[in-house]
Amino acid sequence: MTESGQPARTTRLRLQTDSEAMERDLSRLVLTLVELVRQLVERQCVRRMEQQDLSDEQIEVLGLTLMRLEEAMTEVCDRFGLSPSDLNLDLGPLGTLLPED
Repeated sequence: MTESGQPARTTRLRLQTDSEAMERDLSRLVLTLVELVRQLVERQCVRRMEQQDLSDEQIEVLGLTLMRLEEAMTEVCDRFGLSPSDLNLDLGPLGTLLPED
């Protein structure tokens, strides 16, 4: 018994987890955040191009960089057995995190 008269808790609550599932879920969360940032940067680049705010050289560098990042995202998703739709988290009444293209 404790001082408050409550019985002492002798067992600790333990969270039973599957390490592979945790790794996959954590990977999914990180990749979702990276994909969100990638899409935001891509949209910002398009806006700046439409405003003619970038030089031809900057457009070329940004285009190549975004293509490489998209390829890298595809490779990492494949490695973890995830599809692009797996990265679009459902936020309940708010809809999905990523816009549907």
